[in-house]
Amino acid sequence: MPDPVDSLGLREAVLDLPEQVAAAVRSLTVTGPLPDREDIANVLVLGTGAAGWVGDLLAAVAGPFMPVPLVVHKGFEPPSFVDRSTLVVAISASGDSPEVVASATTAAEAGGRLFVVTSGGRLGALADATEAPTVFLPHASGEAAVPPRARIGALAIPVLKAFDRLGFFPGGRDWIAAAIAQLRARRDGLGGPADDVARAARAIAGTIPVVYGGGALGAAAAARWKAQINQTAKSPAFAAQLPDVVHGELAGWGQHGDITRQVLSLVLLRHDEEPPEVVEQFGAVEAWTDEVVSTIVTVPAAGEGALAQLLDLAFVGDLVALDLAARSGIDPGPTPVITASAVTAPAPAP
Repeated sequence: MPDPVDSLGLREAVLDLPEQVAAAVRSLTVTGPLPDREDIANVLVLGTGAAGWVGDLLAAVAGPFMPVPLVVHKGFEPPSFVDRSTLVVAISASGDSPEVVASATTAAEAGGRLFVVTSGGRLGALADATEAPTVFLPHASGEAAVPPRARIGALAIPVLKAFDRLGFFPGGRDWIAAAIAQLRARRDGLGGPADDVARAARAIAGTIPVVYGGGALGAAAAARWKAQINQTAKSPAFAAQLPDVVHGELAGWGQHGDITRQVLSLVLLRHDEEPPEVVEQFGAVEAWTDEVVSTIVTVPAAGEGALAQLLDLAFVGDLVALDLAARSGIDPGPTPVITASAVTAPAPAP
């Protein structure tokens, strides 16, 4: 089979994630001072798409350590609690995400203290106008620019470093180092006998995957798998979180098994942060769905710490999506429907 077309070099960018994270540790720095920790009563993270997912990562990984609440917002209007005690982390690789620019502008007008991660655009201009501390990303331009979804290391690591400095993510540099080590170990194992990427891709190819994860960490990982399969493989996928699944969605597998087992597969993302009760719930999910899906694939996270395990599961999902795209002869990089929808909605059907 000829090599699949990859016009944006997405596979190379995905495989480079360990180096991207390491480079972010070394070279991505904040241009100005952050507020004092004592002046921060809450943290608001603004982002959509890949940047929104980075917000979910921050909530799952740093949130449990933080002495103040962290809220992730992905829309146009920020919450009304924003004031001078709010650290507003606005993330947009391009700097022109309309939702982030709108929410960041409103938050700044309400007195929120902006902290911006961007390569420029309108968000960069807002950061300059408000003299906000900013992390400026290397500018990715041109027709072959790598999509933001392949830049999660550059988007997330500067914020985690800042949280470490504020005491919101204690031991942050050590946890980041552990994540880099695990990402490299996962990459080195590709093609080997314990390759979860090849195993999962073979199992779910030709199906519509439903991805379940446990807790905030598992939910973030499942959301990443769904988004990458949608955008890279151009295929439907769905995601949900335990324990919520066993209080609602699980009942939906009660009929139509003759149809669902032909088209749906179930992917269970597991990690070491699961409470014992959620571990038991995964067993119940497997028991109740075994006969109504084409296959059940379990992907265990590896690495030391929540950050390593979440990035590990995300990395596997990114690579599985690339494998699925290659099997279908699909160029994994461009997403013209997303680009078009940001400009105009399609005309209604006649």
